[in-house]
Amino acid sequence: GLEFTFLSLDSRERIEEAIKPNTKMLWLETPSNPLLNIVDLELVVEIAQKHRLLTVIDNTFASPYFLRPIEYGIDLVVHSTTKYLNGHCDVVGGAVVTTTDELTQKMQFLLNALGTCAAPFDCWLVLRGIETLPVRMRQHEENSFAVANFLKEHPKVKKVFYPGLASHPGHEIAQRQMKGFGGVVSFEIKGGLEHVYNFLSRLKIFALAESLGGAASLAEQPATMSHASMLAEHRKKAGINDELIRLSVGLENADDLVEDLSQALE
Repeated sequence: GLEFTFLSLDSRERIEEAIKPNTKMLWLETPSNPLLNIVDLELVVEIAQKHRLLTVIDNTFASPYFLRPIEYGIDLVVHSTTKYLNGHCDVVGGAVVTTTDELTQKMQFLLNALGTCAAPFDCWLVLRGIETLPVRMRQHEENSFAVANFLKEHPKVKKVFYPGLASHPGHEIAQRQMKGFGGVVSFEIKGGLEHVYNFLSRLKIFALAESLGGAASLAEQPATMSHASMLAEHRKKAGINDELIRLSVGLENADDLVEDLSQALE
């Protein structure tokens, strides 16, 4: 009985036109997975309040260190604690954050009714990871800049997606509302699927895996891995093609990461 309208939240007109009489919520992700699109939170909150809509954001990619959506008026913030909050790829979990008593009570009721509580040890692993979140996020970002700047100059790379680059369409918004640009870099390889598979098979430091946000660097092809469940036409409409690679840039030496990408692209 639920209806969903999928759209890019990049303009007031597009959002306003998509709102129906039965619309109850605006769900967003910024930076988005896997193309790192940036959403203007002030704009979304303004529209949502005008239409009395609940706002929910997946803040996994930015982490609370780089983006604090509640300060912009977002109602609910969700995190995959598996990723940056834990930071070591040794736990599976999630979190929902809000500041209102009403929403807190609703979340607590669902938590109790559905039994979706995390195990104590898993919670401890996340709390342990949060202690080093600031220093990890700064290093993720520093390494990501090195990787993105290398890729944007490489002749075998068609396009680079990283909000820290001035060429990114959401760069100015990201600068305004974020403290940093995160640790995920996506790019398109020239030459089709053969070059994609050759690249992935030649990597030595970047491991082939779907996850992200850990100390170790990972690489994946969204079309056949993280987003394989999407229909091909839906992926195409979303801008996710077969030549797209998503990198979770880890905490290794930046020069080593660039060297690994360089030899894999040869």
